[in-house]
Amino acid sequence: MTQPQPRRHALVALLAAAAWPAWAQAPHDHSYATWEALLRKHVRWLPDGKQSRVDYKGFTADRAALQAVLAGWSAVTPAAFAAFSREQQMAFLINAYNGFTIELILTRYPDLKSIKDLGSLLRSPWKNEFFTLLGEKRHLDWIEHDQLRPRYADPRIHAAIVCASIGCPALRPEAFTAARLEAQLEDGMLRFLGDRTRNRLAEGRLQVSSIFKWFKGDFEQGHKGFGKVEDVFARYADALTDAPADRERLRARQVPISHLDYDWSLNDMGR
Repeated sequence: MTQPQPRRHALVALLAAAAWPAWAQAPHDHSYATWEALLRKHVRWLPDGKQSRVDYKGFTADRAALQAVLAGWSAVTPAAFAAFSREQQMAFLINAYNGFTIELILTRYPDLKSIKDLGSLLRSPWKNEFFTLLGEKRHLDWIEHDQLRPRYADPRIHAAIVCASIGCPALRPEAFTAARLEAQLEDGMLRFLGDRTRNRLAEGRLQVSSIFKWFKGDFEQGHKGFGKVEDVFARYADALTDAPADRERLRARQVPISHLDYDWSLNDMGR
């Protein structure tokens, strides 16, 4: 039997370490600097500052950089995630949802008009297990319905996670971070509710996004004093209308509510 050769084995170990991906060696970047740089480059606010559009063509050109970011998130272990603060966990999951959604769109872009084109009769696009997160294959619904909604019970996440559709709240041209999370969640709600194309007072009714129908229970769990979904609109009355009398009616919970159709068209800057 040939005896081991220590120098050769040491050299092999050094070469293997050098070849190991950088994201596997480095600690998680809670500033999300690379992800934020991609968002700043490829996401733009519309003139009213309430909606944004995504340059998917630009993301396609930078897809290798995006995939490197996603691979770094996939490398985070359950133990490492468990050691994050609550705010760090939420920021991680929100960024992951938004980042992997963009990657999902790029799998067929530009040959799609909606994220729904990526689903089938048997499985929605949100049930497609196309990425790894916290040690297992996951789908987007796992992030939203198994993690963010039940574990953190902050309904403002519905103005933070973006399903690549015009009907969705705006994708921010910045990463979510623990330090900015509270301000970002609040700002997201203000922008979303201030967008008259998706939430408005008209014809004597408050016409709001279907998000408030689909996730009504999330907004009635007591967060920020919300006991009923009407409490949400009372809190954000100043964003929903400019008329003082209408604001007072909203605060008094005296405005009937209806829900608008959801626009699933792709939030593409090029369309």
